[in-house]
Amino acid sequence: MARFVRLDDRAVLSVSGSDASGFLQGLITNDVGKLRDGAAIHGALLTPQGKYLFDFLVFRRGEAFFLDCEAGSRPALAKRLAMYRLRADVAIDAAVPDTVCAVFGGDAEEAAGGIGEADVFADPRHPALGTRVVGERGAEMLERAGIEEAARADYEALRIARGIPDGRRDLVPEKSFLLENGYEELNGVDFEKGCYVGQEVTARMKHRNLVRKRLVPVRIEGAAPEPGTAVFNGESEVGEIRSSAGNLALALLRIDAIQGGDALRADAAAIHPEKPAWANF
Repeated sequence: MARFVRLDDRAVLSVSGSDASGFLQGLITNDVGKLRDGAAIHGALLTPQGKYLFDFLVFRRGEAFFLDCEAGSRPALAKRLAMYRLRADVAIDAAVPDTVCAVFGGDAEEAAGGIGEADVFADPRHPALGTRVVGERGAEMLERAGIEEAARADYEALRIARGIPDGRRDLVPEKSFLLENGYEELNGVDFEKGCYVGQEVTARMKHRNLVRKRLVPVRIEGAAPEPGTAVFNGESEVGEIRSSAGNLALALLRIDAIQGGDALRADAAAIHPEKPAWANF
């Protein structure tokens, strides 16, 4: 049965104007030409050195683009985008009042499909994440449609079990690389679209096979370590814990440590990596 959660840590930013499409196309990691009514793309904005700054889901209303992004970083994202605007006919609005909900479960798409006065689209990262509902009264409309509200912890456990990162909870701005965190397989990078900020480094990492670490789900035996806790294989540090839910967490680990089958530890907890079925490494 489908249920929904309010994603209160998400917000919406708009980019509009006659140059909006070309403006975003030259900046973000995915191809805005893929956007169709009722669909979204997953993308990110990087530093020129190819390191993570922000990620978001992008959808359209008419000729305007909307970025479903982290609420806490929305002002900084708007400021960063404005740095590139120059003389382009682009308007950036960081005060869009819409709220964001996620509908997940076996019949999520069907359950959310009848919601009016909101943007409804499949989460482009992974089918398990269900359907996004973005609008000023999204939660109210979902409740009116008889969809039960779930605990946020249930959605987090589902996300982490599938190995799907959640922005700055799992990536470190100006340090993390997208390909270490599964963004290629999670439909966040287009290697055919041409130039964008950080494109050269990202392409080099892929084509020269320079990815040595990957973000994966781990099962925890013992108390869940705090985010940022180092993971060890014997005396060797092999990675770091990121977000967690119950006895599950995401951890950025060396690929050889994931594949080695050795016992890993973080503080007093035993760590058991599990490669996601979608991950290609």
